[in-house]
Amino acid sequence: MAKLRETYAPMPTTERGSGILISGDPKSNYIAYANGRSVLLRSLVNPLEVDVYGDHGYNVTVARISPSGQWVASGDVSGTVRIWARGNDHILRFEIKALSGRIDDLQWSDDGERIAVCGDGKGKTFLRAFMWDSGSNVGEFDGHSKRVLSCSFKPTRPFRIASGGEDFLVNYYEGPPFRFKTSHRHVATWASGQFNHLTLADDMLNVCSQSVHAFLLTREHSNFVNCVRYSPDGNKFITVGSDKKGTIYDGKSGEKLGELSGDDVHTGSIYAASWSRDSKQVLTVSADKTAKLWNISADGSGTVTTTFSLEGDGGVRDMQVGCLWLNDYLISISLGGKLSYLSQANPTLPPKVISGHLKSITAITLATNGGKTEIISSSYDAVIIRWTMGTGYLGRLEIGDLLPTVKNLVIADQQVYLYGLDKQIWTATLAEEELKDLAPLDLGAQPKSLDAVVTPKGELALVITDNELVLLLGSKILSKTPTKYTAKAGALSPNGTEAAVGGEDGKVYIYSVQGDTLSEENVLEKHRVPVTTVRFSPDGTMVASGDQSREAVVWSRESGDWQVKVKNMLYHTSRITAIAWSPDSLQVATGSVDTSVYVYDVTQVASTRKVIKGAHLGGVSALAFVDAQTLVTGGDDACLRLWDL
Repeated sequence: MAKLRETYAPMPTTERGSGILISGDPKSNYIAYANGRSVLLRSLVNPLEVDVYGDHGYNVTVARISPSGQWVASGDVSGTVRIWARGNDHILRFEIKALSGRIDDLQWSDDGERIAVCGDGKGKTFLRAFMWDSGSNVGEFDGHSKRVLSCSFKPTRPFRIASGGEDFLVNYYEGPPFRFKTSHRHVATWASGQFNHLTLADDMLNVCSQSVHAFLLTREHSNFVNCVRYSPDGNKFITVGSDKKGTIYDGKSGEKLGELSGDDVHTGSIYAASWSRDSKQVLTVSADKTAKLWNISADGSGTVTTTFSLEGDGGVRDMQVGCLWLNDYLISISLGGKLSYLSQANPTLPPKVISGHLKSITAITLATNGGKTEIISSSYDAVIIRWTMGTGYLGRLEIGDLLPTVKNLVIADQQVYLYGLDKQIWTATLAEEELKDLAPLDLGAQPKSLDAVVTPKGELALVITDNELVLLLGSKILSKTPTKYTAKAGALSPNGTEAAVGGEDGKVYIYSVQGDTLSEENVLEKHRVPVTTVRFSPDGTMVASGDQSREAVVWSRESGDWQVKVKNMLYHTSRITAIAWSPDSLQVATGSVDTSVYVYDVTQVASTRKVIKGAHLGGVSALAFVDAQTLVTGGDDACLRLWDL
């Protein structure tokens, strides 16, 4: 039975122009965030300690650990909130359709009895509070006319709720049961002039086609209010917005106290804020690619004490969109998915950075770097990550904006091949911690499959398009061989003397590599539907293939001609997406859209297989053996997992 050894977790899902509001558990130093349909609980002490919850039917937007640390409440884009237990079983305690649209923020009351949620109510309710175990409403929340992006519970009695959103308003509610108390807007200027029509919500001031002298009411924020957070002592709360402003309010009365001000304020939208444990400082992050520490005085004014400039190439992905101050940990998260540990004691020290994928895994390959084996994975959004067993994240291989999507990635020695959604194959050299000499080769058709091996002549690659088989040596095209069938997948033998190509017609074609050209030698027939993946065994004596339906086949030529070696490999319930061989050529693993992985011993009948059920939410997309007893898998959930076989 396979046993999960390590999970290389994805990063929080990010979206340009929006912040992410992550949370943490001060008792365990775990943070909670969402990626796709998964909720991830991850240790800041050891990032390899990860708990993944995947029972939402829609993409998750927010997750919060209860004050007791025993429960997690998570909300998704459908407006559903699920409350479930931490631990291996993830027992569902309660589920409720809290809003009619996306949930953007969720907060527990400090006594753990109530939950407040906010988001898109689709013209109805944008903010709601209910009892966590029954769903009973604990108030009415008027005052907002558009999507509410953030809400916060006052952590001390008497309880209060503050909220802010896309209507630029900061609203304040007293309770429970909660009722609207005030909306933050103030008299700003005395103006006169001709107004064709002016309506100010709540104040009911209408002026129609006449000259008037009037006070114009303005909001505290002139753009989206992205984050609202109470201080741990409950005496204050802060709001930050896309107008680059931060405002401090009295936690008991809701009155404005002061603002974040000074010469070193943020120059871009402020997306998130988080208080220190002593309620005297605030951490903020911004689209200006910085994080800042602010001292908050007793009267509510804020002044910058430290500015953190985060590592990166200065591009859009370096925008900081989320932050958290959890015990002694100061965390900032970038749009590109880098989580930085900030040092309050030494802000000039380069922060420790961990990262991961944001989108579906598209390929897994192995590379030797400095004598050590690295796992290198790519994802659909062109993020390429280096990992090592026992450590996890090592670094990223940056490709800038040259290739917005990576569909496949293969490394032979130090030669790198990859392709995206255009008609090009890209080549590069893996040099320690970076890709060098990244350049495209025009194929004239969209690549469908890729494989590469090291030969005495150099690195040989096979690229499959619909109607051509393209051979490359290093970064040069050797030949293009047309096919009479539609090719779907291909692989090279370990010594580069043969190629296997799977066709849409369900056949596997065996070619010999003669000089710079391919010559068809055999046609293997057993599949009845298109072949989706094919791989040679490391010893070159076998080929494994998988198809569109669910069948895998192992072929062997030990007796001279190609024959079926392992049959009845029919345990998947959907399309086979990936195949990998163990280094000793004794085991073959198959992954599928059905989320499972099967591992077969090719010396035994197929029924003796090992199974990994539910390996990846959404399906398995990539496989690789690290050694005979260690398998790494990747999937649509943006996770990589290491399994002991």
